[in-house]
Amino acid sequence: MRNHYLNPHVPGSDWQNAVTWVEENKSWIEPQLKKYDIPYSLAMAVVFPELVRYSALRDRMEIVLCKALYTNHGERYADFSIGVFQMKPSFGELIRNDISPIMGRKSHSLFKDRTEYNDIRLFRASIIEQLEKPETELNYLIAFFKICESHFRLNRMDDYEKLKFLATAYNYGYNKEPEEINAMIDKKFFNTKLFQQENYAYSDVSLYWFMKQQ
Repeated sequence: MRNHYLNPHVPGSDWQNAVTWVEENKSWIEPQLKKYDIPYSLAMAVVFPELVRYSALRDRMEIVLCKALYTNHGERYADFSIGVFQMKPSFGELIRNDISPIMGRKSHSLFKDRTEYNDIRLFRASIIEQLEKPETELNYLIAFFKICESHFRLNRMDDYEKLKFLATAYNYGYNKEPEEINAMIDKKFFNTKLFQQENYAYSDVSLYWFMKQQ
């Protein structure tokens, strides 16, 4: 039986909880990524630091009020990380707006068209609902890769350069210029604890997990 949800109560380190989740969910994630020609190890490496952070912070997050504020008033009132991949509603909205011109009709295999929602609150509520479920949150990760393939010259990078760039774009924002993303690659601002003194570069955490899979 696959375990779609990380359980922060499982004994062991936050890192090991994330490793276990990836192993338990590979059987359904890998085929879905393959349908869109996205390498499994690369995709999981990009989000792996967020899986670690999700395990560490889940119990400290009060998101009920945030969900209500975002649904009714938008990201200016509440923008918060949600789901095992720790995506924000603002990220979800960007993805939904940017993917259609790139994938065209094929984007409908991932998302309903925004025009199908009669009320902006229903659209926002749909984003929250999808980000809370790993099966549908994965669609946003797939779309992220397709957008980055279109926006950036990834084919000019080797595997390690591509991973560090994509991981930083995922964490920092893919809607930035390439120079801005590159400038953030080695910045040490990632941590999993609320009171942790040592920070790491997000891209280095992704690369470390990726290299252990080779």
